[in-house]
Amino acid sequence: METEHVMHTFAPVYDKKSRVLILGTFPSVKSRENRFYYGHPRNRFWKVTAAVCGCEVPETIEEKKAFLLENHIAIWDVIASCDIAGSSDSSITNVVANDIERLLTEAPIEAVFLNGAKAYELFMKYCSCKDKAEICKLPSTSPANAAWSLERLIEEWKKIRR
Repeated sequence: METEHVMHTFAPVYDKKSRVLILGTFPSVKSRENRFYYGHPRNRFWKVTAAVCGCEVPETIEEKKAFLLENHIAIWDVIASCDIAGSSDSSITNVVANDIERLLTEAPIEAVFLNGAKAYELFMKYCSCKDKAEICKLPSTSPANAAWSLERLIEEWKKIRR
């Protein structure tokens, strides 16, 4: 698959009550098509976070935004633009990071959770705000992370509710 330069085209979700920030790497092809986070039907993000929060799984973009804000969760991605082949995190090069520090000054974020090892690696490499909040790497909710069952993910992701 050929690499292309892609820009992140949708805004972070947060407000003045957001306490935790969950960062992914960069939107998948499906998420870019849907213009919202975790749009691949096999990505387990919405099932995991809904289970952790004791809520129904949100379906529409508006339901997802409301769910996040009601549970004081902010979401965004580490990368603002990059070269990428399809949805392959391992192909990412020429990274320009999002201004995570700005978000951390606009919301009372206490902890930043990275959705997967690649998100953690990119955050540690490109973001200068590592001392602004607690940082925690979580296992990826991507369908590519087949080693983690839904039940194991839910158990590990309970850290976001501390």
